[in-house]
Amino acid sequence: MSELKKFQVQSARPLPVIVLADTSGSMSVDGKIEALNKGVKDMIASFSIESRLRAEIQVSVITFGGSQAELNLPLTPAHQLQSFTPLLAEGMTPLGGALSLASQMIEDKDCIPSRAYKPVIVLVSDGYPNDDWQGAFVRLVNGERASKATRFAMAIGADADEAMLGDFANDPEAPLFRAENARDIHRFFRAVTMSVSARSQSATPNQSTPLQLPCADDQDWEF
Repeated sequence: MSELKKFQVQSARPLPVIVLADTSGSMSVDGKIEALNKGVKDMIASFSIESRLRAEIQVSVITFGGSQAELNLPLTPAHQLQSFTPLLAEGMTPLGGALSLASQMIEDKDCIPSRAYKPVIVLVSDGYPNDDWQGAFVRLVNGERASKATRFAMAIGADADEAMLGDFANDPEAPLFRAENARDIHRFFRAVTMSVSARSQSATPNQSTPLQLPCADDQDWEF
């Protein structure tokens, strides 16, 4: 290994991206779960080829569907991910469990070391939580480390809890994004991808970058 590569490996700091994905039964209609899967898959693929000179983008996916939230993908460097297992939609909307898992991950210094850059948390949902999510939300936004995270949120369709999602999003330049269809879901993930990629390439990766939604494109969102 060259001395330059040794330096790059040693100097790159983790930049965690944690996706909180609604996989409740209502996500199974209108192409929503398919669009979510494609959005996450394409995001990981884009992150995997980013330079790791300053920041190493790491990805985790926490799902909330069925009867409980689950750690679907442990925090892993994007360049090490060879594939992404598609998410399935069923059951209820246990958001509180997902928020708790995210808090635990961020506050755990064995999982996310102190030298890591501020995490990015991405929440997407098309309904109302059915568990006790308020306490978990308060712990997340007030956590010693989690409170510093950048939080993006997307409401899918007319039945989403926009009040909760609006409170979750904390970037003044990226308020709650509303997705009317599957195409919008993919646009949102492309915007998140571009924002995080810009951070990873920046001389100051701890500073947030604007979330700019790309124009709808007929060619790159088909499943």
